[in-house]
Amino acid sequence: MTSSTLPPSLGLNFCGLNFHSPLILLSGSIGFGNEYTRIEGFSYQEAGAVVLNGTTRHARRGYSGHRLNEASMGLLSATGWPNPGVDVVVNEVLPSLDIQPTHLCANVCGETLENLVEVTRRFNDSSVSAIELNMASIDFGAGTLTGDAADQLTRIVAACRSVTIKPLITKLPAHVDDMGLIARHCIEAGTDAISLINPVAGMAINIESRKPVLGHGIGGLSGPSIKPIAILKVMQVAEVARPHGVAVIGQGGVRSAEDAIEFLIAGADAVGICTGLYYDPLICQKINSGIDAYLKRHGLTNVAQLSGSLQSN
Repeated sequence: MTSSTLPPSLGLNFCGLNFHSPLILLSGSIGFGNEYTRIEGFSYQEAGAVVLNGTTRHARRGYSGHRLNEASMGLLSATGWPNPGVDVVVNEVLPSLDIQPTHLCANVCGETLENLVEVTRRFNDSSVSAIELNMASIDFGAGTLTGDAADQLTRIVAACRSVTIKPLITKLPAHVDDMGLIARHCIEAGTDAISLINPVAGMAINIESRKPVLGHGIGGLSGPSIKPIAILKVMQVAEVARPHGVAVIGQGGVRSAEDAIEFLIAGADAVGICTGLYYDPLICQKINSGIDAYLKRHGLTNVAQLSGSLQSN
C-alpha cells in the first residue's frame, strides 16, 4: 500500500496534522531519512509520520565501540546520538527530503536546558511538522522521576513550548513509576502529545573479557521484551491525557498488527515502530493491512474508534 491506496479508515487527526496511517517510524530507526530507501518495496508513505534521528545543538560523533547488541527478544543499544548538528539538519538534510504526504518530525536531544531550547527554536523555523523532546537525553538520576527531577522536566517542556508554535511531543524516560503524574506535569507545561516508552536501561557482558559488550557500558533495551511494560504505561498516561485532548504515541516492541492494536486499545492515538523495522523493513505494510482487517471485522469505520477502547474484566 501507499498513501494513495491506504484505506480511509486508517486516517486520523494527530495534533492538527492529517495522518494517513496511525504508524510512526521512530527516531533511531531511519537515521536522517535514507536508511531504508535502498530496500525494494519500502515506502515512507506507509507511515503517518517519520521522526528523524536525535539532533543536538552541535555535531556529535556518538559513543565509541559497539553501539548495538542483539538481546533475547530485543535490541540493546547506546549510540550517543551521533548527528551533524541542528544547523546541518535544518539547512542541508531537511531540504533534501521529500516524503509527502508523510510528515517529518524532529527529535531534539541535549544535555542542558539551554541546548534543548535552542535546538527546538531552530526546528521551529524549519520544514518539520512537529518536534519531539527526547527526555532520555537528560540525566534525571536513577530511580523514580519525582520531586526536583519532575520539576526539571516541567521547566524543560515549558521553555521549549515558549519557542515553537509547532506541535510539541514529549518523549518520556522509561524509569518512571507514576507515568500519569509525570504526564500531568507535561500537559500543564504545554505539551501537545506524549510519547512512551523509551528503551529500558540494561547491560550485556562479554563473559570472556568480562567487560560490557556496548562501548558505553549501559544501553537501552527495546523490542518485544518491553511491550507489556509499555502497554501498562500507555494506559496510565492515556487516562490522564485524553480529557485534555493531548495525544499519546505508544511504542515498545511492536512487530505485528496485533501488537499495534494492543497499544491502540490501551489508549494510544498513534503507534511507534522502531526495532520492528530491523526484523522486517516492510513491516508497516503488514501492520496497516492487519489494522484495517481488524476494524472491518469488528464493525469499526475509523482507527480513532479503537483508541482507548479497553474494557474491564
